Amino acid sequence: MIAPASRLDGIQEYYFATKLREIAQMRAEGHPVINLGIGSPDLPPHPDVVEALHTSAADPAAHGYQSYTGLPVLRRAWADWYARHYGVSIAPDQEVLPLIGSKEGIAHIAFTFLESGDEALVPNPGYPTYRAATRLTGAEVREYTLDERHKWLPDLDALAGADLSKVKVMWINYPHMPTGAAADAGFFEEVVAFGKAHKILIVNDNPYSFILNDRPLSILAARDAFDIALELNSLSKSHNLAGWRLGALLGKGRYLSEVLRFKSNLDSGQFQAVQLAAAKALAADESWYRELNDQYRLRQQKAVAVMRMAGCQVPEGQQGMFVWGRIPAQYPDAYSLSDRLLYDARVFLTPGGIFGSAGEQYLRISLCQPVAVFEEALERVRQMSISSHTQPLQTA
Repeated sequence: MIAPASRLDGIQEYYFATKLREIAQMRAEGHPVINLGIGSPDLPPHPDVVEALHTSAADPAAHGYQSYTGLPVLRRAWADWYARHYGVSIAPDQEVLPLIGSKEGIAHIAFTFLESGDEALVPNPGYPTYRAATRLTGAEVREYTLDERHKWLPDLDALAGADLSKVKVMWINYPHMPTGAAADAGFFEEVVAFGKAHKILIVNDNPYSFILNDRPLSILAARDAFDIALELNSLSKSHNLAGWRLGALLGKGRYLSEVLRFKSNLDSGQFQAVQLAAAKALAADESWYRELNDQYRLRQQKAVAVMRMAGCQVPEGQQGMFVWGRIPAQYPDAYSLSDRLLYDARVFLTPGGIFGSAGEQYLRISLCQPVAVFEEALERVRQMSISSHTQPLQTA
């Protein structure tokens, strides 16, 4: 076999890829596992969005190559969405770059701005792709630890006291995954000022701002943000379009044009019908978000009950489509509790250690299942607790 490039050294297959194979094998052997680990929305998109896709796909002229910068109507829809919901004025022709999902954008930003000898500030715990994309460029990962005591926000004063001369990019993600922590406008002002003071590009990954949150925020609303910050956004969670791969990078045109230089050498524009459907999704009225969150609130209540039945402590005020809880003291780490729930109760919850060492004492549960599934999971965990004579923190 031809040896892979050294850039893959230390880059492991995504945790969920291997765990899903194990769950599939257990199901094939007759064990009906309930998977509460993956954040893949199970609810449908708005019917008007599906209809827009059908209508455009039927156009014989819709199937050719598309512009690398997306349709003007889509860029305008993103700009209008930001003005309406975030209070941010964006020039659609220069400051919006549609993406094939925001995960693609993480890699594009990393390869555009990072190389060997550079460093990037990466949250611990945090989305594993920030770390992987940084390392693939040859740059070094510089962790900054988040903890419950500081509400899962970075200690910018502590960071400012360190040598940051090699740091070019700081990855942040608020509302935060996996912890559900929120950032306020004051924090975004502070992190933008931090980026300007140290000449660090701040990249906020913002796909969860509409889930269980009545006041979406964007880092681009902060003073001087366009000078030093970029924002990734996505329709995967806010509009139930995860498989459609619809995201965008937003910020100053000078930065986006550099990202486009890299991106245009690797992929092409999205299918026209998908872009037009995305524009329709972005025009959704407030009732869409209210109805979506009504369902997520019911699920969140059940998910918290499952967590507490497993003995976990769950902080209040979490946003996004997950619930994050601290495991009981008798378990050495969340992997052990996750495996016990999987093998004894046939319920899979994500161990927080996959998001970094600061998550090793936490479990994450996804809200992407119907209420009835959470009720079944709750009963299974209850029975596991009874059979093993353990006492849950709270009965549901």
